[in-house]
Amino acid sequence: MILSDRDIKKYLKEGKISIKPLFPSSIQPASVDLHLGADFLVFRTHKGVCIDPKEPIENLMEKVTINNDKQFIIHPGEFALGMTYEIIGVADDMVGRLEGKSSIGRMGLIIHATAGYLDPGNKLKMTLELHNVSTLPIKLYYKMPIAQMSFTPLSSKADNPYSKKRKGSKYYGNMKPKASQYWKNFKENNGWIKFNGK
Repeated sequence: MILSDRDIKKYLKEGKISIKPLFPSSIQPASVDLHLGADFLVFRTHKGVCIDPKEPIENLMEKVTINNDKQFIIHPGEFALGMTYEIIGVADDMVGRLEGKSSIGRMGLIIHATAGYLDPGNKLKMTLELHNVSTLPIKLYYKMPIAQMSFTPLSSKADNPYSKKRKGSKYYGNMKPKASQYWKNFKENNGWIKFNGK
């Protein structure tokens, strides 16, 4: 069940959902509009020959910051990590789903590949996995509406919500774009069979 605008407002008052700041007119019939933050990470292709999931990739990425006077231009085929301007949180019995906006998609901009899930108990600026699939560069403005989030109650409260205390919570509370931490799966055993077969 996806929350309606009426229930989104109710859950905001009850503290089961938090959105800061909440822009005027952001609440839509079944979602909340989110805006583009200032911080990005982009790949420096001259720094490496490939992305190795077994190795940290922070050194392959460069930080970029925009403001009201400086825009971010994403060229055809390019990929960048961005963040929402808002900090969004959900209670231990809620999840959030990040989705694109129709008008943005019609320009050829994909706003997330797979990181569109806000886990129970997490509170952060949502990561945007930006990809320009059009044939022209796209200019992105600070605080422009960029995405929308819907909310769904869980069947019950999560026994093991996503939090800084939970083992394996690699992205809890992120306020800046964070490069993939997938390599840690090769270093830790979080209840998974280790990738090296041992």
